[in-house]
Amino acid sequence: MKSLFLTRHAKSSWNHVGLSDIERPLNSRGEKAAPFMGQLIYEKSDIPDLLISSPANRAFSTAKAFAKIFGLIENDIIINDTIYGAGPYQLLDIVKEQDNFHQSVMLFGHNPTFTTFANMLTNENIFNVVTCGVVKIDFNVKNWLDIDYGSGIMNYYEYPKKYQKKS
Repeated sequence: MKSLFLTRHAKSSWNHVGLSDIERPLNSRGEKAAPFMGQLIYEKSDIPDLLISSPANRAFSTAKAFAKIFGLIENDIIINDTIYGAGPYQLLDIVKEQDNFHQSVMLFGHNPTFTTFANMLTNENIFNVVTCGVVKIDFNVKNWLDIDYGSGIMNYYEYPKKYQKKS
């Protein structure tokens, strides 16, 4: 059994004129949501074996918040430049390249690709993986290389607003 977590970066700021897209930081909502969601996954005892992030500041900042909750350090996060701007086929290549020693991998990246990728892997119909949303997909395989579209089962889709108190 292999498990893949697709984690969309937390909410980012558009207030920094002159910063490129890849440099955009998290906004205050994102800075709160990332550790909250990391803690939620941690409390499910669902700590992935490997964290891989887009190089974008907002994605890597989200990964660092999760890593801290998981008891990892920044150097434990692998940055994969391909994730930034990747399509679903490039993401599938990244997944298939993983060492079979790892049973679970968490990718940190971007939409619209993460929503499309989650739906293609599971044949589900998630309308939108929202900021800081985490989709866990399980695969009944022993090798990452055997993962393909339609071969996954969505275990859960968690996101911050699901846990906000209704007023």
